[in-house]
Amino acid sequence: MASIKSRWWALAALALATLAIGLDATVLSVALPTLSRDLDASTGDLQWFTNAYLLVMAAALLPAGMLGDRFGRKRMLLGALVLFGAASAACAYATSTGQLVAARAFLGLGAAVLMPLTAAVLTVLFTPDERPRALTVWVTANALGIPLGPLVGGWLLDNFWWGSVFLINLPLVAVALLAVGTLVPESRADERRRFDLAGVALSTVGLVTLVYGVIEAGERGWGDTRSLLMMVTGAVVLVAFGVWQRRARQPLVDLALFRSRGFTWGAILATVATFTMFGLLFTLPQFFGTVYGTDAFGTGLRLLPVIGGLMVGARVAGRVAERAGAKAVVAAGLAVMAVALAAGATTSADTGYGYVAAWVSVAGLGLGFAMPPAMNAALGALEADRSGVGSGLIQAMRQVGSAIGVAVLGTVLNAAYRDGLPAGTEDAVRKSAAGGVEVASRLGSPTLLESVRTAFVHGMDATLALSAALAAAGAVLALVFLPARPAPGAPRDGEAAREPAESTA
Repeated sequence: MASIKSRWWALAALALATLAIGLDATVLSVALPTLSRDLDASTGDLQWFTNAYLLVMAAALLPAGMLGDRFGRKRMLLGALVLFGAASAACAYATSTGQLVAARAFLGLGAAVLMPLTAAVLTVLFTPDERPRALTVWVTANALGIPLGPLVGGWLLDNFWWGSVFLINLPLVAVALLAVGTLVPESRADERRRFDLAGVALSTVGLVTLVYGVIEAGERGWGDTRSLLMMVTGAVVLVAFGVWQRRARQPLVDLALFRSRGFTWGAILATVATFTMFGLLFTLPQFFGTVYGTDAFGTGLRLLPVIGGLMVGARVAGRVAERAGAKAVVAAGLAVMAVALAAGATTSADTGYGYVAAWVSVAGLGLGFAMPPAMNAALGALEADRSGVGSGLIQAMRQVGSAIGVAVLGTVLNAAYRDGLPAGTEDAVRKSAAGGVEVASRLGSPTLLESVRTAFVHGMDATLALSAALAAAGAVLALVFLPARPAPGAPRDGEAAREPAESTA
């Protein structure tokens, strides 16, 4: 049987894999201006560098979890790491926009396998008593990419060519491959279930169509006919997927999971926490660049308080949850996030970084309180045999929530920004704050620059206020619906799975 020490070393291997995903997601945003110049990429090309990754990831999350349950989670993790590393190298040496879009799509496929299966393995490796601490490590590794991406990416772009921002994945992948191969035990479902081809097809089409419609709505506006049609189509296909899952003899997703309040509300509240945190992560990098004039490296440094707060919050939350239960801790975390984001909504163009760092730290603290216990409540309802597809479902919900968050919050930000500009401002300024700063610098107009900064902060405050309201609503939902502790008789999956997991180590 595997020792306690080896299980925690295995967790470190899984954390490296999730860190690579988080790093890749944020480092691209730093490289986009350089890619636009060096690859002669249009605005549409830049959007597809991101969208290809997101759409493939959304499409593959559920099938990836199912394949891990069927063929072995360790085997799938190793294959996904190889794919992720190869796709990173392909991104680095792409010579055209088409090649980069294709490579980003394969990166999304690798991430779609890594995200659910790293979480699924936690339910196999650790008992319910150990899992909160393990999830704290997993969530923190996920979040570390937020400041590290701009920090590392900014330094690399200042000293090397743009492809280096993708090559930084390779050392992480190499170490993760070695660690997963030697430390993570193999695990799979005891029963070989039939491949639900219809379920895979419906979930893939539904998720891709819905997510793409939401992304387009964020770009074109919520009244855009094509965006609305795609969102409605995606929702209808997902309803058809749900109907099929109720009728299928061996469905891709066991809808009985949603009878568990722990799974349903743990997954929903984890999605709410992700959505609200996007209010901060979507606006602050732009705020630092527009108002403070910082570069990518400086932006990464100024985001570090998020991670500090998260680490402290997650560490304290694990201890408190043992006594007070998940309900109180998740509700408190979301309430703290609401207060912090509401404080952030009072930021002005003249606000110093000290105030910003303070409320950002508190927001990170709230996320550390809310996210691990919410994820633990959802994962605690999963049987070990179906932990892969169950984790995939949780990640799919978070992925859709993230896409909707970016689109909705982006719409609020842009609308409030444009409303804050003087009448008759030229289109280049109205399109984005970054464009406004560029025009003001070119014209040498301090008045226009001040207008752009003030208008952007007005938009940021509206975005943060909406995020605060959603976090407050999440806190209420947690108090009303989330069980304080697992229901009597709920599967103790970590304990049940210990023997098959460790016997293969």
